[in-house]
Amino acid sequence: MSTKADYICVHVFVSCKPGTEEAFRTASLANARVSAKEPGIARFDVVQEKDDPSKFLLVEVYKNKDAPAEHKKTEHYNTWRESVADMMAEPRRAIKYNNVFPATAEGWDYDDTGNLE
Repeated sequence: MSTKADYICVHVFVSCKPGTEEAFRTASLANARVSAKEPGIARFDVVQEKDDPSKFLLVEVYKNKDAPAEHKKTEHYNTWRESVADMMAEPRRAIKYNNVFPATAEGWDYDDTGNLE
């Protein structure tokens, strides 16, 4: 049975200072691995621009309107935020989207194995 997914998709755009790309990537992957297991998160992707490795996109897909605020209360998010603050060439910016497709939760959620790599 399919469940309608009125998810909130957040794209977070990050530009890193030269030389901090690998440290940012490492910190972001550590945060993403734990974030992806939060009950209010359907997806938590870390994407690095191919032509400019100092640019990252975090794709955060939340299952309900309260999930973003709950995520920001977690220890792993706060650890990430503090550890990457000085790596940013400019303040990160986020754009929120309403989910259109996939239209069901089954199209977004990680499988039950928890194996993401």
